[in-house]
Amino acid sequence: MIIERLRAGWVELRRYPSALMGLGIIAGLLMLALYTVIAIPYPQALEAWRGGEAWRMHPVNAEPLWLDRLKGGDAPSTLIIEHDAEEVEETMFTGGRRLRIPLAFDFGYADFPGEMNLFLRAEDHAEAPFARLSWLTPDGRDISLGGHRLQPRHRVSISQDRELTRRLGGLAPHIGLFADPASDAVPEVLPGRYRLVLDVVVFDEQADIDATLVVYGRVHGIAGTDHQRRELSLALMWGTPVALAFGLIAAVGTTLTTLVIAAMGVWYRGWVDALIQRLTEVNMILPLLPILVMVGTLYSTSIWLMLGVVVVLGIFSAGIKTYRAMLLPIREAPYIEAARAYGASDMRIVLRYMIPRILPVLIPTFVTLIPTFVFLEASLAVLGLGDPVLPTWGKVLNDAQTQSALYNGYTYWVVAPALLLMLTGLGFAMLGFAMDRVFNPRLRNL
Repeated sequence: MIIERLRAGWVELRRYPSALMGLGIIAGLLMLALYTVIAIPYPQALEAWRGGEAWRMHPVNAEPLWLDRLKGGDAPSTLIIEHDAEEVEETMFTGGRRLRIPLAFDFGYADFPGEMNLFLRAEDHAEAPFARLSWLTPDGRDISLGGHRLQPRHRVSISQDRELTRRLGGLAPHIGLFADPASDAVPEVLPGRYRLVLDVVVFDEQADIDATLVVYGRVHGIAGTDHQRRELSLALMWGTPVALAFGLIAAVGTTLTTLVIAAMGVWYRGWVDALIQRLTEVNMILPLLPILVMVGTLYSTSIWLMLGVVVVLGIFSAGIKTYRAMLLPIREAPYIEAARAYGASDMRIVLRYMIPRILPVLIPTFVTLIPTFVFLEASLAVLGLGDPVLPTWGKVLNDAQTQSALYNGYTYWVVAPALLLMLTGLGFAMLGFAMDRVFNPRLRNL
């Protein structure tokens, strides 16, 4: 009977465009969550979010590429130039070698890059090699970038070279090195082919030098980057399964547990029902968010601990009184008396005859309850009480708030997770309200 009622409800539900739109949104979120879990496994996602080799190749606070192009901009993307072993010129001398390593690239953007770094690897050298850097511009100028005694893993922060900034007339190196000397007060980009030449003295006959020049752009990927060079797309994608899992588990745990407890109180009556009602009334006056803040501050911010606290505090919620009012008439129904007559146990009557009777009516409430817990998890993260390990939508918003993203003009940093949160709430709300009209007899004819 329950299955037939649900099937009839589904047929009726398809008549509502809002329900179909809500189902489409939820299906899209579920597919994104499934793809994320498969394409980016949990350990890989945590390692990427905490930091890694790939981070240093990303620009800082870069907006999405599509957003810049949509606004008609031509901001540069990141260029990664690695040296070609075939282009290295080698000269032998007594006690070592001299290597000339060119790093050439074409730059045709209308805007300047955001930063420049040179990464060098000089491992397995008995004595540290010495490198002198030169910058060759398309118009033939040769600008010295100084010399460096190389460590096994060496980074040359060209953009932070104060001496170079002074020699470039006060312009930051990533601007002055690309500026057209013929431009007026406002620097303009000189397009063409640039070369960074490394003149390296190596005191070893076998060990080599690996060089990588990174010319950081001002745009990156589909979601941009944050202040730590992390791709926001990772947090936006992994935030989807985390949010849906938190909302679904919390909704299932609180709804089913509350329903069973309410049914037990209605059936057994007496002191059992009285105790359940008193516990519910006490729990109703307990503020959920301050309790979660206290737990996160004094004990742990683990998302699983927070989920457990939410479920425990949601057991004796106000829903018990609603379910009790719905179950009281069912207790006196003739088929319940028939079940008692043929010897059905108390638990069988509660679980097989009373609870299934009101399940279809509770499905809309269950669906609309899921985004409530999704927003709760995001709210905790925005307050700084989110799981420090997991990349979530709320964690992205918290980082944006901490770094004053809106004040600094990084609107994409805030809009993307906020839009996903609103989309999640919209999808479940549209489906839940439509299901309420289908399964609730009092609203069916409205």
